[in-house]
Amino acid sequence: MDAVLERCAGLDVHQQTVVVCVLSGPLDRKPKEEIRTFGTTTNELLEMSDWLTEKECSHVAMESTGVLWKAVWNILEGQFTLVLGNARKIKNVPGRKTDVKDAVWIASLLRCGLIEPSFVPTTDIRDLRDLTRYRRKLQGQITSEKNRIHKTLQDANIKLTTYVSDLFGKSGLAMLDAIVNGEVLDEESVKRMVFTKLKKKVPELIEALNGRVRLHHRFMIRRHLEHMQQVEEHIEILNKEIDRLLEPYKEEVALLVTIPGIQEDAAASILAEIGPDMSIFPTENHLASWGAVCPGSNESAGKRKSSKTNKGNKGLKAVLCQAAWAASKTKNTRIAAFYSRVVKRRGPKKAAMATAHLILKICYFMLRDKTTYEELGWDYLPKKEKGLDFWIRKIKSMGYAVHLQDNQIV
Repeated sequence: MDAVLERCAGLDVHQQTVVVCVLSGPLDRKPKEEIRTFGTTTNELLEMSDWLTEKECSHVAMESTGVLWKAVWNILEGQFTLVLGNARKIKNVPGRKTDVKDAVWIASLLRCGLIEPSFVPTTDIRDLRDLTRYRRKLQGQITSEKNRIHKTLQDANIKLTTYVSDLFGKSGLAMLDAIVNGEVLDEESVKRMVFTKLKKKVPELIEALNGRVRLHHRFMIRRHLEHMQQVEEHIEILNKEIDRLLEPYKEEVALLVTIPGIQEDAAASILAEIGPDMSIFPTENHLASWGAVCPGSNESAGKRKSSKTNKGNKGLKAVLCQAAWAASKTKNTRIAAFYSRVVKRRGPKKAAMATAHLILKICYFMLRDKTTYEELGWDYLPKKEKGLDFWIRKIKSMGYAVHLQDNQIV
């Protein structure tokens, strides 16, 4: 392997220690190898940074093992050209394994330019990513609490969901509070609680509220409702902080929300995952591969095996799939037409993933060129005229035999 770097370092990062291997020397000769071990506290990492500076290292590489690499990255960022490698792609050959050998192996690969750097966004985008991911977690907690309330109501023989489509709307919450407080629910009290079309269902609601509610059920529902309220307050605080971090990226968010199926929350999450600078990804296919929303490649002996997608960025994939489901419900849009074509032959799940792939590629071009989404319409593909082969197959499918004679069908 030909060397491309004269002075570089490989780091094997652990919870308590970092093993550093520095390779230096002319490119046409065997490099000089120096190895030291440092701790992972801030002072010890600063000492490691000073030692790497003393050795005049230009590039430093490490594996992306969990979150342990972040502490080292924060100290070295801005002083060296940092390379974060995928642990699966730079795995050493099987055999004797030690921390020193791992550090030497990483440094050797870096010296020869064989480590493909992973995408690490800037500090503000990383902060935005943490906030948007945490917001999705909290939203999932609210959904879990709602499901638990549904379960408790069924256990108490309360059949509100039969007549109330949104149990956690204004009317539904009012009736839940009445159940928790042990109020006597008659026709007049229920009428004051419900609104709009539910006023016509008061007799049915009274029948649905006639259950076997015990003190235990009231206690559990109260806990769930209070937890939901607390989580919603946390989400409100998170939204304000996310909006503050999005101030420099208002233009990018305004572009992304023009795509069918993407609203402000989804736009913020997508921007936090891929960043605003598309020059990092050479093409839209590189971005789709990094996001793992494209089919996998597994072929051997001329036979193509499973095309299951890789794990990739779970947060990005989840947001894109949600946007794909939402876009599939829109009318007279190109994305809905694409979903409709794919779902007929591949099923809803694969169609959603294919649509997520399309949305991500659209995001790439919009962020790269700073252009708004251009709607092509439902019938954006040119209609192909049905040729002779189609009609021959059509006639044969009806049980007839077809023979061609002098351009005539007999």
